[in-house]
Amino acid sequence: MKRFKIKENMAVDIKIMLGIILLLSLILIYYEWIIGILALTLSSAIIFFNLKAQKRRSRQMIQRLENLSFSIDLATKSAILTVPMPVVVTQKDGTIIWYNKYFNEIIKDKEIVGSSLEEILPQLDLNLLQQEERGLEPVKINDKIYTITCSPVDIDKELDESRRILVLYWKDITDKTVFEEKYKKGQLVLAHIYVDNYDEVLSNTDEADRPMVVAEIEGRLGKWAMSLNAGLQKYERDKFLMIMDTEILEMLEAKKFDILDNIREIDMGNQMNPTLSIGVGAEASSPLQSSNYAKTALDMALGRGGDQVVVKKGSKLYFYGGKTKAVERRTKVKSRVIAGVLRELMEQSRDVYIMSHELPDLDSMGSALGIYRCARYIDVEAYIVLDESNPSIHYLMKEIEKREEYENLFISPREAVSRVDPTSSLLIVVDTHRPSFTIAPELIDIAERIVVIDHHRRSAESIENAILTYLEPYASSASELVSEIVQYFDEKLKLNPLEADALLAGITMDTKSFTFKTGVRTFEAASYLKRSGADPTSARQFFRDDIETYIARAETVKNAFIIRDSIAVSQCPPGVKNSSLIAAQAADNLLTIRGISASFVLAQVDDGVIISGRSLGNINVQLILEKLGGGGHMTIAGAQLDDITIEEARERVINAVEEYLSEEGESK
Repeated sequence: MKRFKIKENMAVDIKIMLGIILLLSLILIYYEWIIGILALTLSSAIIFFNLKAQKRRSRQMIQRLENLSFSIDLATKSAILTVPMPVVVTQKDGTIIWYNKYFNEIIKDKEIVGSSLEEILPQLDLNLLQQEERGLEPVKINDKIYTITCSPVDIDKELDESRRILVLYWKDITDKTVFEEKYKKGQLVLAHIYVDNYDEVLSNTDEADRPMVVAEIEGRLGKWAMSLNAGLQKYERDKFLMIMDTEILEMLEAKKFDILDNIREIDMGNQMNPTLSIGVGAEASSPLQSSNYAKTALDMALGRGGDQVVVKKGSKLYFYGGKTKAVERRTKVKSRVIAGVLRELMEQSRDVYIMSHELPDLDSMGSALGIYRCARYIDVEAYIVLDESNPSIHYLMKEIEKREEYENLFISPREAVSRVDPTSSLLIVVDTHRPSFTIAPELIDIAERIVVIDHHRRSAESIENAILTYLEPYASSASELVSEIVQYFDEKLKLNPLEADALLAGITMDTKSFTFKTGVRTFEAASYLKRSGADPTSARQFFRDDIETYIARAETVKNAFIIRDSIAVSQCPPGVKNSSLIAAQAADNLLTIRGISASFVLAQVDDGVIISGRSLGNINVQLILEKLGGGGHMTIAGAQLDDITIEEARERVINAVEEYLSEEGESK
């Protein structure tokens, strides 16, 4: 190539020199025409012979290139003929032109020239192969696995693409694939197993029967591990470590971790069924990472109420179980500790910002007022982050506006973002633990000191950088948790009647007037609020609806249709102002109809759709709406879908219900 470039440069120089000679000859004619004509004749002769020599050199170069191209073609053809792998050549439409002996071993047919490759191997898609120059996903044929690379070849560039031929190279990756599968199936998997209601089970069992209950739990776990050829080690009275591999995990996932049902069925004189929470760590790069994954998954399982398995595979989480209601913890030690830690954090803070989920309701607003009172009791400035009021809290907001002490209580998200100091401000998130659900998610990114107080089951998305998390899914409401915190914050702390009313209204709303998710501590919290000046009649005033809301709710209930004999699905009328509130209320009302065990009500909000799910307990609406990115509790849950029509959202809800019922049927 370098020699050719030098010759090309020389040819250019010669042309310039000949041009100069010709120019000088013409000038010479002007002065001495005889000599000039002789010079011109000589110059023309030189130019003629130079052009002739140049053409000869061009022909020689073209001949060399043709010989080189021919040699390359011969080498290519020889490579295709002798390559030690299956090769098949087809026309663009898939008609086989030629194939080698290795390909013949794949199809095991003596003569297939002229046949269609796609007819012989239907799993192939030649159009897709031509689009994916790097090849498709591995293809299994008989007992072998191949990757196929397609190389289009133009017979003549001047002809149309229909004359193109396709050369398909088949690489056998069977051994590599088998080795990878064995490696994956043999990867270490760790599981932390926790009997999450151990103390409650034993405390409700006669003393004589307690050893038998413990022995039965440990015996069933031991037999289960032995049947799987897995290792099981007890390291605390209610905690176990299980060692297995990916192949065993796949078996357990296929059976939906039926050990949960097995343990729950124990009846050795115990009044309460024991339940397990299991955290599994898989697809980790080291045993340490697998252990950390398992611990994270166990925390997730416990945060979601227990009686379930959470499998963490890398960044993905998979959930199994969760069929029973969260177990109420009767001890208030944790509430007392949380109250003490929260007070210390407040005392170390310049100011406190309290934030809830979007479209705050009476529970989130009541709990925010309770936290506000705690901060003001120790003379720390506190603000509630609120973008705008909504029908759910309309009457409460009107009462707050009447009182001068709440004059600077509320702050807009934009103002909060500008005023929060990352190191000295304290951000307290109530009634949600999902950053995307909060009024101002950017505050979570700014603040370094965050406290989370919530009663919803833990979801895959959560606030990871909180320095204090009080997440108790057994509780009826965030207002119940905050009422306990207020009691232990300081003995002299007193709520004013409006704050007590707001907290009582929050509990009343989430428990549906003390009929859902109501435990002993729920009534104790309500009793404390009553002693603090709460008036049930005043609290009920916050629930009043106008006539338009009442009519829209009635129409929503009227338009409901039933699937699977007991599940009601409806949607709010278009154009109503408070559609999210109506959806929640209509979902509650539908459960009062005989034969309805669960309800889902949809409402169009801007470009998205919100979904309220309710259940009497035999259907887990949380698991259903988690399939749509939502969450909540077994009997109360919600979800929000963006950029979707209400018709599309309704189909997705129905599909999620069918999928859930199908999974429940398989697990039985």
